[in-house]
Amino acid sequence: MVEIRVGSTASWTKTITRADVETFAALTGDDNPLHLDEEFARNTRFGRPVVHGMLVAGLISAVLGRMLPGPGTIYLRQTLEFRRPVYPGDTITAVVEVMDVREDKPVVTLATRCFNQSGEEVVRGEATVLAPKGDPRRHADDR
Repeated sequence: MVEIRVGSTASWTKTITRADVETFAALTGDDNPLHLDEEFARNTRFGRPVVHGMLVAGLISAVLGRMLPGPGTIYLRQTLEFRRPVYPGDTITAVVEVMDVREDKPVVTLATRCFNQSGEEVVRGEATVLAPKGDPRRHADDR
């Protein structure tokens, strides 16, 4: 497991499918035709449907909750900058890196970035989370 200290990193990769986009739209109610309608999207600057930005950002949440800091992590804050479009079929890697661990509380600040299969940054931001119970500087497998 990953030690929670400044410089620690973790990542997760997923290919986003059309079915993922449709499921996200159904779950959230975000049925913007830019994401779902080929004909509509063809007439936009993107020329084809794009993946919801928040679906892509959700991959960051997966890293935080599964790996670093790990199970039990609670989001306190997240900033996001959407840099490039993501299309169904793109393979996205979400990467988090610990920037700060507070000494007085189990609060961790992380750089958050997502890259497509070409290595292009598609999302960047910063997360502040409440780490799981215990000292956030310990190894995740010690909890």
